[in-house]
Amino acid sequence: MKEAVLERAKGKVWTYEDYLRLEDDKRYEVINGRLEEMPAPTFDHQSILAYLHYKFYEFVRSQSVGKVLPAPFDVILSETVVVQPDIVFISNDNLKNIKNGRLFGPPDLAVEIISPGSFYRDRYKKFSLYEKHRVGEYWIVYPGERVVEVWSLNDKGKYELFSMAEREGKVKSKLLKGLEVDLKEVFK
Repeated sequence: MKEAVLERAKGKVWTYEDYLRLEDDKRYEVINGRLEEMPAPTFDHQSILAYLHYKFYEFVRSQSVGKVLPAPFDVILSETVVVQPDIVFISNDNLKNIKNGRLFGPPDLAVEIISPGSFYRDRYKKFSLYEKHRVGEYWIVYPGERVVEVWSLNDKGKYELFSMAEREGKVKSKLLKGLEVDLKEVFK
């Protein structure tokens, strides 16, 4: 198996089927046919993830509008795009797209918490992929800057900044009406 992984790493296009055959315990994503290893998250990353997951889970459960899952959870956007957002929200209407324990198609909402090594991938590559594959809302969390951005798809299928806060204040979801998150709690 290791030889096949090394051989493919020299420029061949990775697919979802190739991804399924990986036999190590590392976390990977396939971004436009390229296998990208994901480093282990930091304490701050996981602390933010735990709080946001709690807030999303509590809200979604109280409204009975779908499911919220933290990473690692495979989201297959296409044959050459497999991602593991930090948090996904899947509406009741889209739960039918979960097959074999994975989501085939876009989640309704994705959250990415920027790590030092993930800035370009999360802010630019995934931003474009999520927009292209019509993820309705994309939250980007910048721990170092203590900023949260909430991007929402407009009628033309392009992201527009819907809500943003820095250090203090609250951000809100357009998709999950009534969900607000206080940055003081996120970065506590």
